[in-house]
Amino acid sequence: MKPYVVPACLALAAAGCTRTAAANRGGGPPAVPVTVAEARLADVPDRIEAVATVEPFETVSVKAQAGGQITSVRFREGQTVRAGDPLFVIDPRPYRAALAQAQATLARDQAQATNAAADARRADELFKQGVLSKEQHDQTVTAEQSQRATVAADEAAVENARLSLEYTQVRSPIAGRTGSVLVHEGNVVKAIDGNPLVVINRMDPIYVSFSVPEKRLGAVRAAQARQALGVEARVAGETGPPPTGRLSFVDNQVDTQSGTIRLKATFPNAFGRLWPGQFVTARLTLGQRTASVVVPTAAVQAGQQGSFVFVVKPDKTVEQRSVVAETANETSAIVTQGIRAGETVVVDGQMNLVSGARVSPRGESPSPVKTAEGGRP
Repeated sequence: MKPYVVPACLALAAAGCTRTAAANRGGGPPAVPVTVAEARLADVPDRIEAVATVEPFETVSVKAQAGGQITSVRFREGQTVRAGDPLFVIDPRPYRAALAQAQATLARDQAQATNAAADARRADELFKQGVLSKEQHDQTVTAEQSQRATVAADEAAVENARLSLEYTQVRSPIAGRTGSVLVHEGNVVKAIDGNPLVVINRMDPIYVSFSVPEKRLGAVRAAQARQALGVEARVAGETGPPPTGRLSFVDNQVDTQSGTIRLKATFPNAFGRLWPGQFVTARLTLGQRTASVVVPTAAVQAGQQGSFVFVVKPDKTVEQRSVVAETANETSAIVTQGIRAGETVVVDGQMNLVSGARVSPRGESPSPVKTAEGGRP
């Protein structure tokens, strides 16, 4: 039996080699299954999307304008207040005493001013009769004028004391929502240069602030000159229609470091859907772009050299092609350079592709592997 073993092994090896050679001559690796779509012409909204920050319409750090001890806090943290609502009470007793003293001084000087006025009238009559010398007459008139000035200064002091007494009632300068109470009852505060007592943010309306590339500034200004520009604020995790507002501010200079310009949109916010400090996605609509080349967003890939797509050629091989693309909406991208309408692009399966690879568009079967003539697959 031993003489027949080697020839049998050689025969099997020869058959295997024949199959391998046939497979190698059959055209290389199998086609990669992919999902494809056709680039098409469409009219799409001209939009800019950017990460944005919600900012209060107004914010005020409330400080004491009169020094003293806090005797009462008249609001709750996080409460919505109106302009003029009381917030804090500072001990008013020293200010009442100062007002009373100023009023007493005023009353005394008013009485002296009345007497000085009477003296001045008598001096006028006596001077006309030649009984009083000019020097004495002038002294009497000057004394009366000086007393009138003293009364005016006293009236100003009374008004200042009354104003200081009013400052012991700390009131909200704007309508808005209060933050944390920063100074509690019993603390002594300084006037003007002390720490804030509370911070109030006006939240209705409210701002959404974002930046766009400077190359879009011309388009933004041109669109703004035609009509009011709408802005949507998309909040992560929320469903339903997003809040909508109007572009209300374009900064007066470009940020030279980032190459962007800051914009603000104003949103009605009666129900508090937007909150200061919140991050949202702002979508600014400039108008309509006609006859644009549109592909699915998933077709555009990011690489070290920029964006690219895989274009399927008629021979079912792919070509990696650099493109210039912008997001049109959640599902579509506008390609301004790189492909033409009617070309086919790969939407799914790019991870397994390189330029020149054969593909089998999803829904089609890969081409059968060719074999050598007379052989078996």
